[in-house]
Amino acid sequence: MPVGLLYQAIFDLSVTMSATQHSSVAVAENATRAVLRQPRLLVRETLTGVVTALALIPEVISFSVIAGVDPKVSLIASVVLCLAMSFLGGRPAMVTAAAGSVALVIGPMVHQHGVQYILPAVVLAGMIQILFGVLGMARLMRFIPTAVMTGFVNALGILIFFAQVPHFWGKSPLIWGLFVLTLLIVLWVPRFIKAIPAPLIAIVLLTVFTVTSGQLLPTVGDEGSMSGGLPGFTQLLVPLNLQTLAIIWPCALSIAFVGLMESLLTARLVDDLTVTPSNKNRESAGLGIANILAGFYGGIAGCAMIGQTIVNVEMGKGRSRVSTVAAGLVLLLLVTGLSEVMAEIPMSVLAGIMVIVAVKTFSWHSIQPATLRKLPVTETLVMLVTVAATVSTGNLAIGVVTGVMAMLILPRIVRSKRAATSETALPDREK
Repeated sequence: MPVGLLYQAIFDLSVTMSATQHSSVAVAENATRAVLRQPRLLVRETLTGVVTALALIPEVISFSVIAGVDPKVSLIASVVLCLAMSFLGGRPAMVTAAAGSVALVIGPMVHQHGVQYILPAVVLAGMIQILFGVLGMARLMRFIPTAVMTGFVNALGILIFFAQVPHFWGKSPLIWGLFVLTLLIVLWVPRFIKAIPAPLIAIVLLTVFTVTSGQLLPTVGDEGSMSGGLPGFTQLLVPLNLQTLAIIWPCALSIAFVGLMESLLTARLVDDLTVTPSNKNRESAGLGIANILAGFYGGIAGCAMIGQTIVNVEMGKGRSRVSTVAAGLVLLLLVTGLSEVMAEIPMSVLAGIMVIVAVKTFSWHSIQPATLRKLPVTETLVMLVTVAATVSTGNLAIGVVTGVMAMLILPRIVRSKRAATSETALPDREK
């Protein structure tokens, strides 16, 4: 099988480059080799990559608007990030692309100083992330409390859901119909067809329907320019001096921190979903290298995207590096050679898929009455504070930092109140 041979050659090179591997990386490479040896698993992972690539497109295009760059720039950067992290990252099956959290950081700098400062800021951020990985500082992320992690996941599910609402709410009956049909296909088809991912079936069937019926609906092409072809290397247009450093360092530091935080939190989530370990330090260093490459050939940074990772891991059952390699290659093919075809995909169909992703992202177990009764009050409050801070600001970094601060403060407040209550009750007992 030519595709299998191609994947095998690529992953042999990846393993050779990582001669001294952590045990978690060895487990990941063994899983990848197992997929390459079994045609059924290889087909499943490849098809999962197709769905993941399609799920990346609307999100990446939307985030490019936030960052103040052309949609094509974000899409090409996402190709570079996805492929680079497939070989360099420490968490197989995790999808890395131009993410919204990073776009929120880059946007203010671009609006104030211009797009020419993105390249040096992204390269500096990548160097910081590499330093974190080499020094082993990425392991510190494991100290983030579980309540904060749960709040992060729940808030992200809420944000993903509300990001899809404009694509179907208050629209025509036909758009609503496509949205509902997408939900039904994604939920019911897996009961009968397991070889092909249900989201891919929904995208193909409903896109063919809208094109052949001549219906004029909002499509991916309406979200931004999708003209074919590859851009050249990004040119450095600003001088490398202290003035430039003064402009880029706050943005670079934020990119490094936010990107690492979201990537490592997502890696931790995938670890739990797949019951397999990941190498957080390799993930950090790999993300730094990938961002530098994306900066020079694309011009924008990125990090792990939890929504698309859920598509890959939960909906498509991707478990190895094959799925993300396929996603990167398919995205490259779509952006360059099949941009006109990709532009015809209805946004309501992609919205339906992402709503399912949002539902699967949210930790429903965390809000069940039985769970809440077992948890300490402080943990529940911390989770709610994290959700509220993230949803209200739309910034995952602010939400997590607020959650960690709440975890440090709230237990002390609760203990002081209990102590005060005990002191006031003591005289009554003496009487």
